[in-house]
Amino acid sequence: MYPIVDLVECQTIAAVQDEQHLEIAIQSEANIIFLLTGSIFNMKELVDRVKAVDKHVFLHMEFIEGIAADKSGVAYVAKNIAPTGIISTRSNLIRVAKEMNLMAIQRIFLIDRNAVLKGIKVIEQSLPDAVEVMPGVMPRVIQEMTNLTPLPIIAGGLIDTKKEINEALAAGALAVSVGTNELWS
Repeated sequence: MYPIVDLVECQTIAAVQDEQHLEIAIQSEANIIFLLTGSIFNMKELVDRVKAVDKHVFLHMEFIEGIAADKSGVAYVAKNIAPTGIISTRSNLIRVAKEMNLMAIQRIFLIDRNAVLKGIKVIEQSLPDAVEVMPGVMPRVIQEMTNLTPLPIIAGGLIDTKKEINEALAAGALAVSVGTNELWS
């Protein structure tokens, strides 16, 4: 089994894109927060705020200002910031994170059949703890992905309604990452 499955208590993940919304995410029912904002100067403080309320936090490596999305950047994050894990589109960062005892979520964009097949190859090589598929408003493709890989699937991107969250979950997603704070509870 994949350890990330045990972390998910609320199947809606708060994807925080603006630091001003972090407090809303902290107060929400979501027990997992994806931080898609911040910089080297405040990331430790943001992560510590989330951890202080016993929630799990994943940092999107490509979105942190001042921390390179490379091996040294992941090492810095693991040693100095200590989130639950990272999110990245880069499979090499997923492998590095795993070596550093961080959980890792591989984000893939499914724009056509070729992207689905390449995405499966990438996750077979990087061995993440979960896969975030984008956009998350494709129940048929989410179901197909759950059939192609044993890894937990997180749907994300372009989710605007509770109905879309429910459709992604019904299609087999473990959870749904949502940037709209009204949908976090």
